[in-house]
Amino acid sequence: MGNKIAIAITGASGSVYAKVLLDKLVLLKDQYEELGIVMSNNAKEIWGTELGNQDYTHYPFRYFDKYDFAAPFASGSARYNILIVAPCSMGTLGRIASGVSDDLVTRAADVILKERRKLILMVRDTPYNLIHIKNMETVTLAGGIICPATPSFYSNPKTIEEVAATVVDRVLDLAGLNITSFRWGK
Repeated sequence: MGNKIAIAITGASGSVYAKVLLDKLVLLKDQYEELGIVMSNNAKEIWGTELGNQDYTHYPFRYFDKYDFAAPFASGSARYNILIVAPCSMGTLGRIASGVSDDLVTRAADVILKERRKLILMVRDTPYNLIHIKNMETVTLAGGIICPATPSFYSNPKTIEEVAATVVDRVLDLAGLNITSFRWGK
């Protein structure tokens, strides 16, 4: 089975992370057989505010409504094996941690966890309060991966996209995709 990837874009600040992720996934199309996106209305509004465009509509991926429970990745039988939530709001994290499946994002996360597949949450807000930390612990204990949107700088990034790519590349590594990226010690 080839990779089947779902991407969830929530309303947390950090649309540049979603943009860079989608840009890179376009280039990695030979590493997955299906890719579906669910994007909240807040995510679309934040994208417009932060990036000044609606370019998310230009990607060659299949988009699903936030409440489309007929989307393939709403069921384990569709065999989606990776869900990346980028950026992941603390509200979404909390609903995932508590098992609330009230929309496609949280249902897909529930499915990925129950099927013991890869859930990667790129949490974006700071600072964390104790509720956030406990929710991250709960998701981690359930098998999810918390990858905070904390960039690295040892690659000497020059643009905001290059800074965002330091986190996105880490997420793609965690997802098991083969990418070309800065590697420490090389």
